[in-house]
Amino acid sequence: MTQAIYVLEDDADIRRLVQYQLEGAGYTVRAYPQLSTIVQDAERQRPALFLLDIMFPGGDGLDLCRRLRQNPTLASVPIIFLTARAAENDRVTGLELGADDYITKPFAMRELLARVKAVLRRFERPETPSTSAVLSIEALEIDGNSMQLRVNGELVTTTATEFRLLDYLARHPGRVFSRDHLLDAVWGDARFVTPRSVDVYVRRIREKIETDPETPRYLKTMRGAGYRFDIPKGRAEGGEPAEVGAAEGAND
Repeated sequence: MTQAIYVLEDDADIRRLVQYQLEGAGYTVRAYPQLSTIVQDAERQRPALFLLDIMFPGGDGLDLCRRLRQNPTLASVPIIFLTARAAENDRVTGLELGADDYITKPFAMRELLARVKAVLRRFERPETPSTSAVLSIEALEIDGNSMQLRVNGELVTTTATEFRLLDYLARHPGRVFSRDHLLDAVWGDARFVTPRSVDVYVRRIREKIETDPETPRYLKTMRGAGYRFDIPKGRAEGGEPAEVGAAEGAND
Protein backbone atom coordinates (compact mmCIF):
# COMPACT_ATOMS: atom_id res chain seq x y z
CA MET A 1 0.00 0.00 0.00
CA THR A 2 1.49 3.35 -1.03
CA GLN A 3 2.08 6.09 1.52
CA ALA A 4 -0.21 9.10 1.29
CA ILE A 5 1.13 12.65 1.40
CA TYR A 6 -1.16 15.66 1.87
CA VAL A 7 0.20 18.78 0.17
CA LEU A 8 -1.01 22.30 1.02
CA GLU A 9 0.33 24.80 -1.55
CA ASP A 10 -1.50 27.79 -3.02
CA ASP A 11 0.80 28.26 -6.02
CA ALA A 12 -0.78 26.14 -8.76
CA ASP A 13 2.46 25.52 -10.69
CA ILE A 14 4.39 24.43 -7.60
CA ARG A 15 1.46 22.32 -6.41
CA ARG A 16 1.18 20.46 -9.73
CA LEU A 17 4.95 19.94 -9.97
CA VAL A 18 5.23 18.62 -6.41
CA GLN A 19 2.27 16.31 -6.90
CA TYR A 20 3.67 15.01 -10.20
CA GLN A 21 7.11 14.31 -8.71
CA LEU A 22 5.79 12.67 -5.55
CA GLU A 23 3.41 10.44 -7.49
CA GLY A 24 6.27 9.54 -9.81
CA ALA A 25 8.23 8.45 -6.74
CA GLY A 26 5.40 6.10 -5.75
CA TYR A 27 3.42 8.15 -3.24
CA THR A 28 -0.31 8.84 -3.23
CA VAL A 29 -0.88 12.62 -3.14
CA ARG A 30 -3.84 14.76 -2.12
CA ALA A 31 -3.14 18.38 -3.03
CA TYR A 32 -4.94 21.40 -1.57
CA PRO A 33 -4.75 25.02 -2.79
CA GLN A 34 -6.12 26.29 0.53
CA LEU A 35 -6.90 25.07 4.02
CA SER A 36 -10.42 23.82 3.13
CA THR A 37 -10.94 20.24 4.36
CA ILE A 38 -7.37 19.03 4.83
CA VAL A 39 -7.76 18.35 8.58
CA GLN A 40 -11.12 16.62 8.22
CA ASP A 41 -9.83 14.52 5.32
CA ALA A 42 -6.74 13.56 7.31
CA GLU A 43 -8.85 12.47 10.27
CA ARG A 44 -10.80 10.16 7.98
CA GLN A 45 -7.73 8.83 6.16
CA ARG A 46 -4.51 9.43 8.09
CA PRO A 47 -1.62 10.42 5.80
CA ALA A 48 2.01 9.39 6.18
CA LEU A 49 3.18 13.01 5.87
CA PHE A 50 1.99 16.61 5.62
CA LEU A 51 3.82 18.98 3.24
CA LEU A 52 2.67 22.49 4.16
CA ASP A 53 3.15 25.98 2.82
CA ILE A 54 3.26 28.65 5.53
CA MET A 55 1.73 31.57 3.66
CA PHE A 56 -1.50 31.03 1.76
CA PRO A 57 -4.75 32.99 1.35
CA GLY A 58 -7.07 32.74 4.32
CA GLY A 59 -4.74 30.70 6.50
CA ASP A 60 -1.40 30.26 8.23
CA GLY A 61 0.68 27.11 7.96
CA LEU A 62 2.23 27.68 11.37
CA ASP A 63 -1.20 27.80 12.96
CA LEU A 64 -2.20 24.65 11.07
CA CYS A 65 0.95 22.89 12.34
CA ARG A 66 0.00 23.87 15.89
CA ARG A 67 -3.50 22.49 15.39
CA LEU A 68 -2.20 19.21 13.98
CA ARG A 69 0.17 18.72 16.91
CA GLN A 70 -2.77 19.22 19.29
CA ASN A 71 -4.99 16.77 17.40
CA PRO A 72 -4.85 13.31 19.06
CA THR A 73 -5.45 11.53 15.75
CA LEU A 74 -2.83 13.44 13.74
CA ALA A 75 -0.28 14.61 16.32
CA SER A 76 2.41 12.08 15.38
CA VAL A 77 2.16 12.52 11.59
CA PRO A 78 5.41 14.06 10.25
CA ILE A 79 5.22 17.63 8.94
CA ILE A 80 7.50 19.33 6.43
CA PHE A 81 7.20 23.04 5.73
CA LEU A 82 7.74 24.15 2.13
CA THR A 83 7.95 27.92 2.19
CA ALA A 84 9.56 31.10 0.91
CA ARG A 85 10.24 32.26 4.49
CA ALA A 86 13.94 31.50 4.78
CA ALA A 87 15.03 33.35 7.94
CA GLU A 88 16.55 31.23 10.69
CA ASN A 89 13.96 32.50 13.18
CA ASP A 90 11.17 31.24 10.90
CA ARG A 91 12.86 27.83 10.69
CA VAL A 92 13.25 27.63 14.47
CA THR A 93 9.63 28.69 14.98
CA GLY A 94 8.51 25.91 12.64
CA LEU A 95 10.57 23.32 14.50
CA GLU A 96 9.33 24.57 17.87
CA LEU A 97 5.75 24.10 16.72
CA GLY A 98 6.50 20.49 15.83
CA ALA A 99 7.67 20.40 12.20
CA ASP A 100 10.13 17.65 11.25
CA ASP A 101 11.79 19.60 8.42
CA TYR A 102 11.72 23.02 6.82
CA ILE A 103 12.43 23.45 3.10
CA THR A 104 12.80 26.92 1.61
CA LYS A 105 11.83 28.02 -1.90
CA PRO A 106 13.25 27.84 -4.49
CA PHE A 107 14.15 24.19 -4.10
CA ALA A 108 15.33 21.31 -6.27
CA MET A 109 12.89 18.44 -6.70
CA ARG A 110 15.66 15.92 -6.05
CA GLU A 111 16.29 17.57 -2.69
CA LEU A 112 12.57 17.60 -1.83
CA LEU A 113 12.21 13.90 -2.61
CA ALA A 114 15.34 13.05 -0.60
CA ARG A 115 14.10 14.94 2.41
CA VAL A 116 10.61 13.45 2.23
CA LYS A 117 12.21 9.99 2.22
CA ALA A 118 14.51 10.96 5.11
CA VAL A 119 11.62 12.13 7.29
CA LEU A 120 9.55 9.04 6.51
CA ARG A 121 12.52 6.79 7.31
CA ARG A 122 12.77 8.35 10.77
CA PHE A 123 9.12 7.49 11.34
CA GLU A 124 9.47 3.80 10.46
CA ARG A 125 9.12 1.28 13.27
CA PRO A 126 11.94 -1.24 13.81
CA GLU A 127 11.49 -4.30 11.60
CA THR A 128 12.92 -6.68 14.21
CA PRO A 129 11.55 -6.37 17.75
CA SER A 130 14.14 -6.13 20.51
CA THR A 131 13.82 -7.97 23.81
CA SER A 132 14.93 -4.81 25.62
CA ALA A 133 12.84 -2.45 23.53
CA VAL A 134 10.84 -1.18 26.52
CA LEU A 135 12.94 1.01 28.76
CA SER A 136 11.47 1.97 32.16
CA ILE A 137 13.09 4.84 34.01
CA GLU A 138 11.19 6.01 37.07
CA ALA A 139 8.05 7.69 35.68
CA LEU A 140 9.13 7.17 32.05
CA GLU A 141 8.38 4.21 29.81
CA ILE A 142 10.01 4.31 26.38
CA ASP A 143 8.82 1.59 23.99
CA GLY A 144 11.17 1.34 21.02
CA ASN A 145 8.99 -1.13 19.11
CA SER A 146 5.79 0.91 19.11
CA MET A 147 7.63 4.25 19.35
CA GLN A 148 5.46 5.24 22.29
CA LEU A 149 6.31 7.30 25.35
CA ARG A 150 4.43 7.08 28.63
CA VAL A 151 4.94 9.44 31.55
CA ASN A 152 3.38 8.39 34.87
CA GLY A 153 1.46 5.76 32.94
CA GLU A 154 -0.10 8.28 30.56
CA LEU A 155 0.58 8.07 26.83
CA VAL A 156 2.39 11.22 25.67
CA THR A 157 2.34 12.08 21.99
CA THR A 158 5.71 12.68 20.33
CA THR A 159 6.83 13.20 16.78
CA ALA A 160 9.06 10.53 15.26
CA THR A 161 12.10 12.78 15.58
CA GLU A 162 11.40 13.64 19.21
CA PHE A 163 11.01 9.95 20.04
CA ARG A 164 14.18 8.86 18.28
CA LEU A 165 16.24 11.56 19.98
CA LEU A 166 14.88 10.69 23.44
CA ASP A 167 15.26 6.96 22.80
CA TYR A 168 18.87 7.37 21.68
CA LEU A 169 19.86 9.46 24.70
CA ALA A 170 18.00 7.27 27.20
CA ARG A 171 19.71 4.10 25.90
CA HIS A 172 23.13 5.68 26.49
CA PRO A 173 22.71 6.98 30.03
CA GLY A 174 25.46 9.09 31.52
CA ARG A 175 27.20 9.72 28.19
CA VAL A 176 27.67 13.22 26.84
CA PHE A 177 26.84 13.70 23.18
CA SER A 178 27.61 16.78 21.17
CA ARG A 179 24.95 18.31 18.97
CA ASP A 180 26.86 17.20 15.85
CA HIS A 181 27.00 13.63 17.15
CA LEU A 182 23.24 13.65 17.77
CA LEU A 183 22.62 15.01 14.28
CA ASP A 184 24.56 12.07 12.83
CA ALA A 185 22.93 9.49 15.11
CA VAL A 186 19.29 10.63 14.88
CA TRP A 187 18.98 12.60 11.66
CA GLY A 188 21.58 10.62 9.68
CA ASP A 189 22.11 12.01 6.20
CA ALA A 190 19.50 14.73 6.67
CA ARG A 191 22.06 17.49 7.03
CA PHE A 192 19.57 20.29 6.49
CA VAL A 193 19.11 20.54 10.24
CA THR A 194 21.54 22.59 12.29
CA PRO A 195 22.97 22.21 15.81
CA ARG A 196 20.44 24.80 16.95
CA SER A 197 17.68 22.45 15.77
CA VAL A 198 18.88 19.91 18.35
CA ASP A 199 18.35 22.51 21.07
CA VAL A 200 14.76 23.02 19.88
CA TYR A 201 14.01 19.30 20.03
CA VAL A 202 15.62 18.91 23.46
CA ARG A 203 13.44 21.74 24.77
CA ARG A 204 10.32 20.08 23.36
CA ILE A 205 11.26 16.71 24.89
CA ARG A 206 11.85 18.31 28.29
CA GLU A 207 8.36 19.83 28.19
CA LYS A 208 6.98 16.30 27.82
CA ILE A 209 9.10 14.31 30.30
CA GLU A 210 10.25 16.75 32.99
CA THR A 211 8.20 17.95 35.94
CA ASP A 212 10.13 21.22 35.73
CA PRO A 213 11.65 21.68 32.25
CA GLU A 214 13.77 24.57 33.54
CA THR A 215 15.41 22.26 36.10
CA PRO A 216 15.55 18.90 34.30
CA ARG A 217 16.17 15.66 36.17
CA TYR A 218 16.73 13.49 33.10
CA LEU A 219 17.88 15.46 30.09
CA LYS A 220 20.84 17.59 31.18
CA THR A 221 22.75 20.27 29.29
CA MET A 222 26.53 19.97 29.56
CA ARG A 223 27.66 23.50 28.85
CA GLY A 224 30.15 23.65 25.99
CA ALA A 225 29.81 19.91 25.33
CA GLY A 226 26.25 18.87 24.50
CA TYR A 227 23.58 16.79 26.24
CA ARG A 228 23.46 13.86 28.66
CA PHE A 229 20.60 11.66 29.85
CA ASP A 230 20.78 10.97 33.59
CA ILE A 231 18.98 8.21 35.47
CA PRO A 232 18.35 9.73 38.90
CA LYS A 233 18.28 6.40 40.76
CA GLY A 234 21.23 4.99 38.86
CA ARG A 235 19.57 2.24 36.83
CA ALA A 236 16.85 1.77 34.25
CA GLU A 237 14.72 -1.36 34.39
CA GLY A 238 15.94 -3.55 31.57
CA GLY A 239 18.58 -1.00 30.61
CA GLU A 240 22.18 -0.12 31.41
CA PRO A 241 23.42 1.54 34.59
CA ALA A 242 24.18 5.20 34.26
CA GLU A 243 27.76 5.96 33.29
CA VAL A 244 28.07 9.34 34.91
CA GLY A 245 31.14 11.17 33.82
CA ALA A 246 31.60 9.25 30.59
CA ALA A 247 31.86 11.36 27.48
CA GLU A 248 31.27 10.23 23.91
CA GLY A 249 31.32 12.57 20.96
CA ALA A 250 31.50 15.58 23.26
CA ASN A 251 33.43 17.85 20.94
CA ASP A 252 31.07 20.63 19.97
